[in-house]
Amino acid sequence: MRCDRCGREYPSRYYFKTKAICRECFDKLGPDEQKAALMPKGIYRLSTTAFTIDGYRIKESLGVVRGITVRSRSIFGTLGASLQTIIGGNITLFTELCEKTRGEAFDMMLEHAEEIGANAVVGIRYDANEVMSGVTEVLCYGTAVLVEAKK
Repeated sequence: MRCDRCGREYPSRYYFKTKAICRECFDKLGPDEQKAALMPKGIYRLSTTAFTIDGYRIKESLGVVRGITVRSRSIFGTLGASLQTIIGGNITLFTELCEKTRGEAFDMMLEHAEEIGANAVVGIRYDANEVMSGVTEVLCYGTAVLVEAKK
């Protein structure tokens, strides 16, 4: 994958903050530019856990799409989270890891849907399993569909 801003080639989607901008370039953007880069566009805007989208009619169902990612905690993250459990409350290190992992699986699912020609995804669900101690798999799946605005 190639970053649209710096042109650098990366081995996977993991290195990207948005669909087209790598994490390094994203960090160099100003706050307004970051906000604009993260605004929902295209298929992201037409994704839902429901099985219908208000104002749209499903023309064709293209089948199940999925995004899967497997993550482990680093030793530093585990130590930091252990310290946070002593204090109590929200364990932000794990919250951030979970949110990043879910977001990555969601983005991969949307990419899969776009690859097969969908313009929306309905019935989105998540599933998570511990593959081994400290290693978690997150699966995001839904039904890729072609929708058109109701007249």
